Amino acid sequence: METDPNPGTLISFLKEAQRLGEIDPLAVMRGRFYLPRNTIYLDGNSLGPLSRDAEAALATAIESWKTLLIEGWTAGDSPWFTLAERLGARTGTLLGAEAESVVITGSTTVNLHQVLATLLPSVLNERSVVMDEAAFPSDVYAVRSALAGRGLNVETVLHLVPTDASGLLPEKALINAMEGAKFVVLPAVVYTTGQLLDMQRLTAAAHDAGSLIGFDCAHSVGSVPHKLDEWGVDFAFWCSYKYLNAGPGASGGLYLNRRHWNSTPGLAGWFGTNKAKQLQMLPVMEPAPGVGRLQMGTPNILSMAPLEGSLKVIEEAGLANMRTKSIEQTSFMMSMLTDEIHNGLINVVTPEDASKRGGHISIKHPGAAGLSQALRARGVIPDFRPPDILRLAPAPLYTTFQDCYEAIRQIKELLNSPGDWQHITPGIVP
Repeated sequence: METDPNPGTLISFLKEAQRLGEIDPLAVMRGRFYLPRNTIYLDGNSLGPLSRDAEAALATAIESWKTLLIEGWTAGDSPWFTLAERLGARTGTLLGAEAESVVITGSTTVNLHQVLATLLPSVLNERSVVMDEAAFPSDVYAVRSALAGRGLNVETVLHLVPTDASGLLPEKALINAMEGAKFVVLPAVVYTTGQLLDMQRLTAAAHDAGSLIGFDCAHSVGSVPHKLDEWGVDFAFWCSYKYLNAGPGASGGLYLNRRHWNSTPGLAGWFGTNKAKQLQMLPVMEPAPGVGRLQMGTPNILSMAPLEGSLKVIEEAGLANMRTKSIEQTSFMMSMLTDEIHNGLINVVTPEDASKRGGHISIKHPGAAGLSQALRARGVIPDFRPPDILRLAPAPLYTTFQDCYEAIRQIKELLNSPGDWQHITPGIVP
């Protein structure tokens, strides 16, 4: 992208934003979403907005409940009994996974607990389990809980690989830590910095070391293309309320590679039964083929239904097109911030290399909490992560290039005009 060589010339960036907006093939998708007027929403990596398609899908589920009652499980336009599998197959196309490898179920943390109960090796020694210091806390809590539940010394068995001086995860250090490991859990995209890990390289390294490896894809699914089957990833788990726009607390997702399909579920439940025999209420469980066996209790249909509509928007837009626009938007925003970096006012901690960048960019500033609140007061909704990170997530389905321009213009204005915002502390919702 060519921009004015003078980074302080805002007009050149405005013209570039207008030009990119005029040729944006996904611009038409914005009208599918409910977005508040006079608001620039850059927090879709925490909670995606409601689309009219998701709203309609939820209305369909409610109508089935209202008119079909118990028959809604097997009748209507979208029978609930097989909804988890049908949505899993559609989500699998975003992940490069065959249909029976993906199911929509549980939540991010519940699904990780299920994977740990099912696949975690029985014998674990010092540094057998590898994670990273930048992991989302809930993932670490789940792993620590699983290890402690086995009576193991968590501090000995669990190895957390530290970030480097820039705040990024060094992949070489991750690979070195895999020597002697048996189980690795990493993020596909690091939630703090937006760093996209090389899942193919890390998977190969883990397998060379004789370890299983899986990824938390909460910040990558629906934003970054994956090839989980081709890469040989053992397992993956995610939520669907971020880039998949399925709503607050929407059901999560779970991937299990074909070579693990015969694994005995660590946490068994009746919805993991072979569908052909599930309603026979057999005293001994016959697990479903594929990842479906890792389901547990009755699915939360009303928390799952919106995904049926939100996936429709993504399918029509095309994930490859979305990734192209996402890179253009994050690159544009990072270019606008260049002069502030030179002034030493902020530090962009997201990788400059687009191939190593997920769907959001992160700015490090000691007053990030106040900056977030000041931006919200101006109609720009970012996201703060303690102690000092401001995250900006332009979503290609509904964020315009002029939104990107205006958000960075507002940030620059605040940074160059120190005021009360520097002393604001974050609220409950950062």
